[in-house]
Amino acid sequence: MDLTQPSQENVEYMIEGIKNKLKMASAAAMQASAFSVDKYEDILDIYEVTMGGGNLSISQVEAIVSELGRLRQK
Repeated sequence: MDLTQPSQENVEYMIEGIKNKLKMASAAAMQASAFSVDKYEDILDIYEVTMGGGNLSISQVEAIVSELGRLRQK
């Protein structure tokens, strides 16, 4: 997948990848369609950090989830 081009499809792909990596218990509450292409760069940054390798600490997971909540469309 070419993530260099902002699109709703790419946003949804990244959100799904983040949810899978974080093994979120409440993943159903975070629908990829709730995120706008307008926030693409921020979502891409979060995606790259999340998928960057290794396990994430609890505080990192909390920070990522918090940031995703801020980026979600109300």
